[in-house]
Amino acid sequence: MKEPISITAVSSISPLGNTYDSIWNNYLNNRHFITKNDTDLVAELSQESNLLIEKLRQENSKYKTLDNSVLYAMYASRLAIKNANWKASDNFGINIGSSRGATSLFESYYQDFLNSDQAKTLSSPTTTLGNISSWVAHDLQTNGPEISHSITCSTALHAMLNGIAWINSGMSDTFLVGGSEAPLTPFTIAQMKALKIYSNSDISRTSMSEIKYPCRALDFKKTKNTMVLGEGASVACLEKGLSKNALATIGGFGYATEILKNNTSISTEADCFQKSMQMALDSANLKTSDVIVTHTPGTIKGDLAEYKAIKKVFKNKRPSLTNNKWKLGHTLGASGLLSVEMAIYMLKKQQFISVPYSNEKLPEKLETILVNAVGFGGNAVSIVLKKA
Repeated sequence: MKEPISITAVSSISPLGNTYDSIWNNYLNNRHFITKNDTDLVAELSQESNLLIEKLRQENSKYKTLDNSVLYAMYASRLAIKNANWKASDNFGINIGSSRGATSLFESYYQDFLNSDQAKTLSSPTTTLGNISSWVAHDLQTNGPEISHSITCSTALHAMLNGIAWINSGMSDTFLVGGSEAPLTPFTIAQMKALKIYSNSDISRTSMSEIKYPCRALDFKKTKNTMVLGEGASVACLEKGLSKNALATIGGFGYATEILKNNTSISTEADCFQKSMQMALDSANLKTSDVIVTHTPGTIKGDLAEYKAIKKVFKNKRPSLTNNKWKLGHTLGASGLLSVEMAIYMLKKQQFISVPYSNEKLPEKLETILVNAVGFGGNAVSIVLKKA
């Protein structure tokens, strides 16, 4: 790191809620937010959060045509800049990405096309990936640079990397970064099922009471894949230097991409994570970290590969491990920033958030937390957060 970067606000909307208190309180209990819809296990926004999104949709006639992935990002971004005391005239940069993008709208528009052999007028502009950052910039009325991208499940942490790069280069002093995902659609879930990584694919004869923890992220003894999709958005405000309002500081970062062995998974010892974690530690001048918020999506191979990488890097000084996907599902491109938010809560509250079915050791202190994310293609990112 050329110089410290402060995180002065982090905001989200997810199955955990949309306010600081509700999110923290939901982290403190052992309840998960995975439910069963007509056919599948999913982690949905609460009724209260859905009403807030619907209210946002009705604010402006143009917003009525937007996908939920855009609206989630707009909602979280409004909260973040308010909490950071940013103004539109600051012309801060925006980089909010998504793995799937406007999934629901795309499926709807394509079905219309199949039925009528004609595309709706707004089918192209409302389903482009750049829609997210551009509409957030429009909503916040800022004129800074805007970037949208998809790097699968590490999208949000790649957005953080971009924000760090812009600030370190001197091209910007402030950047709004994050990810947004609204993937709870029939075709998206069907794709996960086709990969045979989804939790309890046949749940027609299973009640929720029989599935105590449907997503077993960080359970290294599980015998079947248990990934569940969730929805939501999370964004963070990055500022150059050490701010008196900092929630945490970015101490280091790492990234790596490994050569693909197949279309979906990383190597058995997650070479990409070994490289990204070591790079992050080196850039932060650290030998270890107090905690790692893992990516572990709840799949057998994915969870074990990351765990093996951690053991390779840290050897007998392995940090305490935790994860939030067992609670709110895998939000794909938004998941990395939701993990960053979880880490910031732990640093601010000085309290470790554990996984209920894990016998993980408690950390001796909470001063540094490493956050991991990786996606299809072996594109890993690791971020070191330090207590402010």
